Amino acid sequence: MQCRGIRGATIVSANTKESILAATKELLVEMTQANEIEIKNIAAIFFTTTPDLNAEFPAAATRMLGWPSNMALLCGHEMNVPSDLPRCLRIMMLVNTEREPEEITHVYLREAKRLKDKTTLPTGGNT
Repeated sequence: MQCRGIRGATIVSANTKESILAATKELLVEMTQANEIEIKNIAAIFFTTTPDLNAEFPAAATRMLGWPSNMALLCGHEMNVPSDLPRCLRIMMLVNTEREPEEITHVYLREAKRLKDKTTLPTGGNT
């Protein structure tokens, strides 16, 4: 098994606790289903939001899904880039898997699908 990164992003409808948790749960479920992930094989999850989302920690959604309380989780804010999508939630899930990199499905929901088309940022980094 290798540890692989799986990316996901979505747009949250509003800066409310309920909206952040609902969008996070939806994205986590989509990511795990699209990649046939067993929860026990998740090594860590990094959650980031644009600075306009601060009503709740996205990581709290894992508890609502019944995922283990000892799972390594971290929340943070994305850089405040003027051209970034507003109310954007991103997830980087590190998973132990037999899948090869080209077999990984990155999940982009709602307007965040625009990010999937950006394979490289002007600075050379990946989205």
